[in-house]
Amino acid sequence: MCGICGIYHLDGREPEFSAMQAMLAKIARRGPDHEGTFSDGGLSLGHRRLSIIDLSERSDQPMVDAELGLVIVFNGVIYNYPQLKKQLQDAGYHFFSSGDTEVILKAYHHWGVDCPRYLNGMFAFVIWDRHRKKLFMARDRLGIKPLYYAFDGNTLVFASTIPALLASGLVDKSLNPRGLHFQLSLHAVIPAPDTILRAVRKLAPAQSQTLFQDGNLRAQHYWQLPVSADSTQQQWDEGQWIDAVTERLQNAVSKRLSIADVPVGVLLSGGLDSSLLVALLAEAGVSDLRTFSIGFHDIGDEKGSEFEFSDQVVARYHTRHEKIFIANDEVLRSLPEAVDNMAEPMVGQDAVAFYLLAQQVSRQIKVVQSGQGADELFAGYFWYPMMQMAHGSDEDRFMPYYVDRDHAEIKEVLMPQWVSTDVTHDFLQHYFTQNQSEDYLNKVLHLDITTLITDDPVKRVDNMTMAWGLEARVPFLDQELVELVAVMPSCYKYGKLGNKHILKKIARGRIPDAVIDRPKGYFPMPALKYVQGEFYTLMRDVLTSEKCRARGIFQPAYIKRLLDKPRAVENMTRLQGSKLWHLALLEMWLQQHQI
Repeated sequence: MCGICGIYHLDGREPEFSAMQAMLAKIARRGPDHEGTFSDGGLSLGHRRLSIIDLSERSDQPMVDAELGLVIVFNGVIYNYPQLKKQLQDAGYHFFSSGDTEVILKAYHHWGVDCPRYLNGMFAFVIWDRHRKKLFMARDRLGIKPLYYAFDGNTLVFASTIPALLASGLVDKSLNPRGLHFQLSLHAVIPAPDTILRAVRKLAPAQSQTLFQDGNLRAQHYWQLPVSADSTQQQWDEGQWIDAVTERLQNAVSKRLSIADVPVGVLLSGGLDSSLLVALLAEAGVSDLRTFSIGFHDIGDEKGSEFEFSDQVVARYHTRHEKIFIANDEVLRSLPEAVDNMAEPMVGQDAVAFYLLAQQVSRQIKVVQSGQGADELFAGYFWYPMMQMAHGSDEDRFMPYYVDRDHAEIKEVLMPQWVSTDVTHDFLQHYFTQNQSEDYLNKVLHLDITTLITDDPVKRVDNMTMAWGLEARVPFLDQELVELVAVMPSCYKYGKLGNKHILKKIARGRIPDAVIDRPKGYFPMPALKYVQGEFYTLMRDVLTSEKCRARGIFQPAYIKRLLDKPRAVENMTRLQGSKLWHLALLEMWLQQHQI
């Protein structure tokens, strides 16, 4: 797991040394083990390495294959690289390292732009072809690893985070009205290729691009999530689905354990998903498993930890466990630093929680498994059955239960010059029109898996763990598992046992009943949900600051409404987030990056 960056001047000008150093400094925390650069005429590549596979210097990056004339910077892990390496060796290729990075280089030389189709893992990489003077970039199927870029027709700048792009001094900082609309409506999800900035794009999941020397930028999608079961699967009963899902999940957990040359732990929240990971790792033979849980202060009836459930899992499997408690004053003190490390403005309250958790865990271990993706695969959230029972068009059934603010309210939030058309409605309408599934709940889950999860929980986990040089692996987003569950009838996802019906069946007997039968929990951080005290003061000061007024994004009357009644029901979103925190977080992010 690493951080990558680069500059490519098509006119042949040598990239600015200071710009590359500034970008590397911004991604240094993603890769504390090694820094490397490579230059070739108008191109400069940078890399910060977190050593997980092949810890030797042979796998340092940028990796140059002089024989093939290729250079790569790569962030991620390829779980099937041993099988691919054998296949490529049989095809006549010779290897000088024992890691997965070189396998991607050979795969690109062998299969060209189709090489991502052969890769099973999480990845964002850029390959420079020295002979043909072209740049190839690709992102994994589910967008677990990030890749941002800006291209003005002559200069391409890319990096693992937007702040790294901005550090180059080569990227325009103008805000994107479309991005603002998505930010305020879709729980801070801005679907690719848009971002909060007009000049910055992000490579979409399952997308690759080739930049030729003449400035032609050619994109292709190499994978699509299936929408219908094959003829055999259509005949399966519940027992057969349980067997198939269990096998895929066991394989997903095992491969994320075995493909590492360092120990692997688990972020144990106390919920069904991470608890099941612990059980499956125990079944895989892990005898000294490290587990970590985090908790915060309660506020009123809102609990700040789930220790009572994680403790039961620890007791059953005798893991080497650490409970981490974070006081509210420490949360407040860490907020600016956490915001500064966000690749994009992220309003999910667990972003800060993951940042603080990763800080502690990274002192003891380099790799963890985490349960992200299970809720979106198996219909774990409370809004799914509400959408299922609603009437109207697909998008009209979706929006009242997910969208934080409809278009009318966004016109109350933003000054008129920043309000575009209802891009959120248009986006959702286009998506639901294109998806051919006959199962409405599966349509919604497909949207979650391919788009919403990418720029919400998955992005938060990658960002906040990598800010401390900690690699988070997500077995529930294994390609083969996702492809299977995507076509499973939704009655097995939301069924007699409620949300996550089939996952609860798989978990029964493996983890305590109390964990399976408990109400759905959410990563608790009450201080950012029920805003009061010093947290209120911080948000008030940010939103009434001269910088905020001068930027002229928000309507003063709307800010006053939130400040007057920050905990009122009407000032909470449909997903139970604080609207005050949403605006304050966005403004803090803009201020910290001088936008």
